[in-house]
Amino acid sequence: MTHSSATNGIVANRVSPQQLADNFSDLHGPLDDHEAQVAADRCYFCYDAPCTTACPTEIDIPLFIRQITTGTPEAAAKTIFSQNILGGMCARVCPTETLCEEVCVRETAEGKPVRIGELQRYATDKLVVKGEHPFTRAASTGKTVAVLGAGPAGLSCAHRLAMLGHGVTVYDTRPKAGGLNEYGIASYKSTDNFAQAEVEWLLSIGGITMQCGASAELADLQARHDAVFLGIGLGGVNSLRAEGEDKDNVTDAVSFIADLRQADDLSKLPIGRRVVVIGGGMTAVDAAVQAKLLGAQEVSMVYRRGKENMSASEFEQELATSKGVHLIYNAAPLRVTGNGSVAGVEFGYTQTVDGKLEQTGETFSIAADQVFKAIGQTLLNVPEGLMIEGGKIAVSDTGATSVKGVWAGGDCASGGDDLTVTAVAEGRDAALDIHASLSR
Repeated sequence: MTHSSATNGIVANRVSPQQLADNFSDLHGPLDDHEAQVAADRCYFCYDAPCTTACPTEIDIPLFIRQITTGTPEAAAKTIFSQNILGGMCARVCPTETLCEEVCVRETAEGKPVRIGELQRYATDKLVVKGEHPFTRAASTGKTVAVLGAGPAGLSCAHRLAMLGHGVTVYDTRPKAGGLNEYGIASYKSTDNFAQAEVEWLLSIGGITMQCGASAELADLQARHDAVFLGIGLGGVNSLRAEGEDKDNVTDAVSFIADLRQADDLSKLPIGRRVVVIGGGMTAVDAAVQAKLLGAQEVSMVYRRGKENMSASEFEQELATSKGVHLIYNAAPLRVTGNGSVAGVEFGYTQTVDGKLEQTGETFSIAADQVFKAIGQTLLNVPEGLMIEGGKIAVSDTGATSVKGVWAGGDCASGGDDLTVTAVAEGRDAALDIHASLSR
């Protein structure tokens, strides 16, 4: 294999184009009609189903699976979309193993749940891929709402408001809509440009104007619209608070994933020979696995607490190890070494004593020519006047902020758990509260 010019071991073209295509193919291929029937037949169609309760958007899971068994997947899709308009993407990225499938009666009894996520994808693709929209827009109310941020929360809010007859303008600073669905998840979870196809399908209800590459001030939006919804996400990246983290080739994992998602040719995307990812969440796993898939020879993912404390699910952790990622627990970064560019990271082993994380005094080092930080994000550029709680915008159960006429949801708002499906639920519920407010 011929490598492009190297900069401290970071090169492009580490693996063949065919290998790249295989590496970044669909993590779970779609079910065909027969497979869907077999999977759906395992459902007990529970009354007061625990899976529905475990779903943040409260999809009626037994109903949509029954609709699949009766040969009406389009009806199943409408059942899903009535609660979760981004049900197609959620079927791909939701940690179903810790939500609906974890509480499935089949999982409890047999250790093998109904394949709810894959069945949801089977149903929703019937409409999204075909471009058929199941809902119609109500008569115009004459009211307008600004949505700041075109991520899952903003899109969910915009769609429900449009469905209820309000005029919606969505503003997003990035060139494409979708938020983390477009820029922040592993490529093997969302192939064939599905994120953009879903956005276009969602917008087909009408009544939504999309302004990408546009910034807007809250005061201006309040003056021009009857209500405002903030779905601005978290733009800042937490610091390692380790000596030397400003060295070259120490970057945040979110930017790496975004660059990878937007790359036209993955063979031109440079990656280190030895990569260290610091963090224990989904973003850390996505960065580590994709670094390996791009051809990094050694990838270590280091988390400061124990395996049981990781926010990445058991499935995600097993996916990482199956791809050759070395998972290291109970270790925190002390300093980044190297002369100008990173050459390694020194870690200190940790232990939890009375609930508090402490250094043991024992250290070790990992050689690295590239380091990705995946230790959480922070809220940036908070509009003035909004109450902040725990570093996020304080909101009520229905998303209302401390400022009259302004709602918020998704990662930027208090109380969420940083999941796409939760952001969708919060955007939907805020839209219903905005509608009630505008209807008074």
